[in-house]
Amino acid sequence: MFLPTIMVSAFNPEVFTQNWTAVAISAVVATMAIGGMFSASRMLSSRRHSDAKLTTYECGIPPTPYAWSNINVRFYIFAILFLIFDVEAVFLFPWAVIFMQEKINEANSMPFYAMMMFLGVLGFAIVYAWKKGVLEWQR
Repeated sequence: MFLPTIMVSAFNPEVFTQNWTAVAISAVVATMAIGGMFSASRMLSSRRHSDAKLTTYECGIPPTPYAWSNINVRFYIFAILFLIFDVEAVFLFPWAVIFMQEKINEANSMPFYAMMMFLGVLGFAIVYAWKKGVLEWQR
């Protein structure tokens, strides 16, 4: 019976031990580093407690007894648009790398047209948001 070399080496106890030794050493080093960081934080931190230090910190705004406040929806829409375009832009980088590595000719131009459609939808979305006034910060 023919076994690929990967399967043969997986059954070899010496290779198995070498592979898991690196994992064990990494786990020990990571545990020691985390423990060292916690210990350093504990030893170097300030031990003086005051009322100001024990209050809840919310984005630099001092807490008030009135817990309810109106926040403009424009901030949320702006943040969601940023996330959408940021995530969609991430798809461009791997495509560009593969596109530049592969020699794409006329017969194999489907990835190019697919990305052009993707960019077209992305462009339409940004123009639509711009026309609706979503990207204007102050009115």
